[in-house]
Amino acid sequence: MIQGDPSNFYLNGDYEKLNPSWDTDDSAWKATLVAGLLTRHGLRPATMAEVGCGAGAVLAALHRQFPSIRLQGWDIAPGAEHFWSRHEGIFFARGDFASESSETFDVVLLLDVIEHVSNPHDFLSRLRARCKHLVLHVPLDLSAASVLRETPILNQRRTVGHIHYFTRALAVELLVECGYEVLEASFSGAHLRRQQSFKGSCFQLFRRVIFAMNREVGVRLLGGDTLVILARPT
Repeated sequence: MIQGDPSNFYLNGDYEKLNPSWDTDDSAWKATLVAGLLTRHGLRPATMAEVGCGAGAVLAALHRQFPSIRLQGWDIAPGAEHFWSRHEGIFFARGDFASESSETFDVVLLLDVIEHVSNPHDFLSRLRARCKHLVLHVPLDLSAASVLRETPILNQRRTVGHIHYFTRALAVELLVECGYEVLEASFSGAHLRRQQSFKGSCFQLFRRVIFAMNREVGVRLLGGDTLVILARPT
């Protein structure tokens, strides 16, 4: 559970205790989302940095797909460091990217990051001068169902450190407020990846029917999806 400064959750090892895999099971999928986004917009970056890279598995998957891109990974958590030696050809550093690196990158990745930082406006504004394009993956924790039940939001707060909650419109609005033009903000289809109990499978079937009728409204009502965003500084 987060106590005091939210960054302590990652610095003191609490996050690692609750999430020893550092979410690496989803890394290849997230890399595919990033690659698809770049391809759709005709982007061929020479340099890319991931801020909040965790175990570095997303960068490793991207390195296999795009070996010519110079990749850097940054994270404040000391518990992530022991994973990094597994990934050759990628520069990793522990620290605050915005204040400790002066380099500008063609693409900066923020994959499941902005929901964790104490001041997302300041964080995103500081990154504006450091990237030509910004790619984000944002969990959409906020829905009518999650507000009514409340327990899912509290679980996300206590176990993985989400302290901000988004809908698609709120995530886009945040980026615009911080001086970005949003080029794409699309649903990832994350709900299709979840393994379910029988009860969960029944609800998943209901969710798919609602999503098929109106994806935007369905996500706002039932949640269960995430957002992939491409933006650039204005």
